[in-house]
Amino acid sequence: MSSKSFDRMSRRGFTLSLLAGAGVTAACGNGVGSNNGATIDARVDSTLNQMYNRYPNTQTLAAKSTGMLVMPLVTEAGFIFGGAYGRGALLINGATVDYYSTVKGNAGLQIGAQQYAHVLFFMTQDALSGFRRSSGWAAGADLEYVVRDDGNSISADTNTLTSPVLAAVFGQAGLRIGATLEGTKYTRIIP
Repeated sequence: MSSKSFDRMSRRGFTLSLLAGAGVTAACGNGVGSNNGATIDARVDSTLNQMYNRYPNTQTLAAKSTGMLVMPLVTEAGFIFGGAYGRGALLINGATVDYYSTVKGNAGLQIGAQQYAHVLFFMTQDALSGFRRSSGWAAGADLEYVVRDDGNSISADTNTLTSPVLAAVFGQAGLRIGATLEGTKYTRIIP
């Protein structure tokens, strides 16, 4: 098989995988097609209530944060190539100031689908300002997790609280294990 044929097949496979992933995420009720801000706000409120009830230590983090990005439902699916999509809101002092979408793409050995919620706690004004100024903020490997995919609540100690951005990932349902936010991109949207 020639190199050109292989490249063409690889691109075709990648494109088909992306289209299949888009169909799966649309079918999973993650907010695709529902641009209504009131719907997103209702999901955000429900997600925060669930998080506070299940992980009470997150109430202290919320009180100390300068802002929180709440993504009520992110659907992630993959078969060799994968992706994730969801919508949520940025809250400052408990009020919605902006709406955001989250997108993640990856490649590698993977199969399955899962849904989860996550909240980013911006612990410094600089971290919040940097997030709001960016045209597309990407989560890095340096995020500190206070709640992670195995459902364990990690105590927020003095080392954790010095991190500019903390993450809580919870409510997983599905067949994929290991929800992380590394490589996730957040972009402001108008609902």
